Amino acid sequence: MCGIAGIISRNGERAIGSQMTRMLQSMKHRGPDSTGYALYGPPSDDWVMRVKLADANTPRDFDFRARMRANRAEIERRLRQLGATVHAVEDAREYAFEAHFSYDGDLKVLADRVEDVPGAEVLSLGHSLRIVKDLGDAETVAGEYKLDRIGGTHAIGHVRMATESDVDISGAHPYWAYPFSDVAVVHNGQLTNYHYWKRRLQRSGHRFQSECDSEIIAVYLAEKMAEGADLEGAMRRSLEDLDGVFTYICVTEDALGMAKDELAAKPLVLYEADDMVALASEEIAIRAVVDREIDTYDPFEGEVMVWKR
Repeated sequence: MCGIAGIISRNGERAIGSQMTRMLQSMKHRGPDSTGYALYGPPSDDWVMRVKLADANTPRDFDFRARMRANRAEIERRLRQLGATVHAVEDAREYAFEAHFSYDGDLKVLADRVEDVPGAEVLSLGHSLRIVKDLGDAETVAGEYKLDRIGGTHAIGHVRMATESDVDISGAHPYWAYPFSDVAVVHNGQLTNYHYWKRRLQRSGHRFQSECDSEIIAVYLAEKMAEGADLEGAMRRSLEDLDGVFTYICVTEDALGMAKDELAAKPLVLYEADDMVALASEEIAIRAVVDREIDTYDPFEGEVMVWKR
């Protein structure tokens, strides 16, 4: 079933960590297996990379912590070997961390070198984007990662009910659009030409860390934008190329957009005001962050809408 949500401010920063948590927790019934966030703060001069070293359900054998420390140290060594200047490394969990560094090279080369370390997966990479995802409901994940402290301009989130893949972090949304910076997607539905697009994008040099079709959407959109399309144009093209029943939300460094396929079978409710735009699979999620009487509406089939911060 799953649930998706998005919020973007029109007048500066908001407490997006706590607001997105309230939106997602209100839809816990749609997906209790995992919760994920893509949060956008003020752009940093540094690159910000979030890395998972193991899964939440990886067995904790006697040398687990030592192995995590060794693998993190190896990733730092590889960053410096590639010419990056590492300014800070912050632990998020014993199996996840965030690195801040300056780097002028190829992001794909860097991400590939990091992911050559056993068990490592780059969850996000950009100047504004931070992806946080783990097992459990929104309040559990937010508490573990201290998301109530995070402010920013826009965010998306996802609550997942695992139906076709394992209950693990790799199968959780959002997905970063490897190897493009600051692009992420959450999705509710199913792509029926998933394998076709996965093979096609792999032939272009892209890698995929999961069997989830949502990861295809993220990389597809980023590739179209790298070819010169803006976000709205890339999303409109996706409705022509991607088959299935789906509703998705995409975010970039300065924009948030939504798209519904031509059947519009997957729900999305939208609220627009002078100070914000909020959207979610259910109206209850919007009402969790708006403390006044509101009017909402459902976007039409085949609709694409984009908002800038």
